[in-house]
Amino acid sequence: MHSYFIIYKPYKMVSQFVSPHKLRLLCDLEYDFPEGTNAVGRLDNDSEGLLILTNDKSLVGRLMHPDRKVAKRYVVQVEKVVTPEKLQILRTGVDILVKGKGEYHTKECEVNIIDKPGYLPPRGHEFRADLPQTWLEFVLKEGKNRQIRKMCSAVRHDCKRLIRTHIEDVNIIGMQPGEVKEISREELFTKLKLSIED
Repeated sequence: MHSYFIIYKPYKMVSQFVSPHKLRLLCDLEYDFPEGTNAVGRLDNDSEGLLILTNDKSLVGRLMHPDRKVAKRYVVQVEKVVTPEKLQILRTGVDILVKGKGEYHTKECEVNIIDKPGYLPPRGHEFRADLPQTWLEFVLKEGKNRQIRKMCSAVRHDCKRLIRTHIEDVNIIGMQPGEVKEISREELFTKLKLSIED
């Protein structure tokens, strides 16, 4: 019997259950996950937000396959005011370095300037509100390592906070960091736009 969970991964926690290093891990969440549960995809230590966890290994292959263009939505706080010119550069693609593969030109994506979402919980180490900053919303259908941080850096904007809010129609709206919700296979697959029969 497979189990499926959505969690709000907190800031300063890695997306794995075991590590040889002294880090906050998914096993530190106050939840008794079934044996064999792992994250589908990852968020880096400094990023927050939506992770899907399951002991269904077939979901990992289906969701992470490069031919499957899964839409992932992120809310991002960056230093300084982003100009319309920089916004257009981000939308059309920038050159970033991908470990082991060299230079990579990111695919076209949605990027918009937004107000800070009211549903975001406060976080320790907040960026000072009196300093120039911009909140952006990205929608990507690819996922290179630390891609959004590298994209922002390429246009000279340091990323101060990054939250993944959605994977397709699965989201963390209303959840708090560290919160875990079990979800049925039917509901999860419907929200991920996957066929249940496959």
